[in-house]
Amino acid sequence: MLPRAFTEEQQMFRDAYRKFLAAEIVPHMESWRDQGRVDRSAFEAAGAQGFLMVWPDEAYGGMGDDDFRFEQVIIEETAYARCGDWYNTLHSRLVGPYLTRFGNEEQRQRFLPKAVRGECIMAIAMTEPDAGSDLAGMRTTAVEHDDHWVLNGSKTYISNGINADLVFVAAKTDPENNPHHMTIFMVERGMGGFERGRNLKKMGLKAQDTAELFFNDVKIPKANVLGEAGRGFIYLMEGLAEERLIGAVGYLAAAQLSWDLTYDYVRQRKVFGKALAAHQNTQFKMAEMRTELDLAQSYVDQCVAAFNAGQLSAVDAAKAKLVTSELQVSAADLGVQMHGGAGYMDEYPISRQFTDARISPIYAGTSEVMKIIISRDCLSDDYVPFNTRNF
Repeated sequence: MLPRAFTEEQQMFRDAYRKFLAAEIVPHMESWRDQGRVDRSAFEAAGAQGFLMVWPDEAYGGMGDDDFRFEQVIIEETAYARCGDWYNTLHSRLVGPYLTRFGNEEQRQRFLPKAVRGECIMAIAMTEPDAGSDLAGMRTTAVEHDDHWVLNGSKTYISNGINADLVFVAAKTDPENNPHHMTIFMVERGMGGFERGRNLKKMGLKAQDTAELFFNDVKIPKANVLGEAGRGFIYLMEGLAEERLIGAVGYLAAAQLSWDLTYDYVRQRKVFGKALAAHQNTQFKMAEMRTELDLAQSYVDQCVAAFNAGQLSAVDAAKAKLVTSELQVSAADLGVQMHGGAGYMDEYPISRQFTDARISPIYAGTSEVMKIIISRDCLSDDYVPFNTRNF
């Protein structure tokens, strides 16, 4: 196969980031899992060394390089170091770009430099008990006054919810006339009426703080409205392709790790007098998984190239999300099976790979929602047969 299309600078960045993880993050992950939250020091350490937010302009403290492959390096290495429950990329690449795409210069000056340094941790709050992928079911509302808005409602399953200093909150602002009339508000730590609920206990990703958030008559100054009022739904939709690409890169990197862990185990483990890898069933299962991983990697790398060119469609991103999230579960499941009883023990990394993987086909759009998106495209009147396409 052709080598992956990373520049020499990006390869050097990968080596440096890998060393950073080994020195600053990996040694603390177990204690952070025990406490259910990554310390803020992780964000600050990454920010101090230029590993938190690469893409913002130098005026805001970043490198000014918007090539997604830098973030791909960060996501892959974080997953491979078994630090996937540190949600640095949600802060830096999923939420952060909302400021540059839709925010004004005053908002960028106020928040971006602190975010780049890791001093202002960010989160986005869309999901509610009755509204996940279907944002029209949202109940959180905001009412406009002369110089401010008043926000009421609640959100749940919010990643970085405990640590966050700045939360981008989606709320309906004309619920009686238009269920898609939404506005995004930047809610800051310490605003009156903004409260956090439990740090929710989860099956996996134990160090990643996932919280309930409550908004009771929170007074939001108009300076904290992102972009134009009423256009929040459009803003959220514009960010979905990148969100799903971010997910796909991470899911696949975690799947690659599961395969490598299993590779090491089956070559060492003896069954009936020979290595487990010498048995035909193991060989066939590993060959099938290796093929699926390599095919998915080629597709994801192509999606990254398309994103850099401004050509990644929502449908192609949905395909990447669907395939890689399911593959992450399959690779971990195969690994547990090949490990036998050992795979069920937490002292073996494959055990955590399995429990961490199970959320991937659910969050950022379930596999079922991805299939709906893809089917609407491939079964539409605009579908182009393969042999009539321009290549």
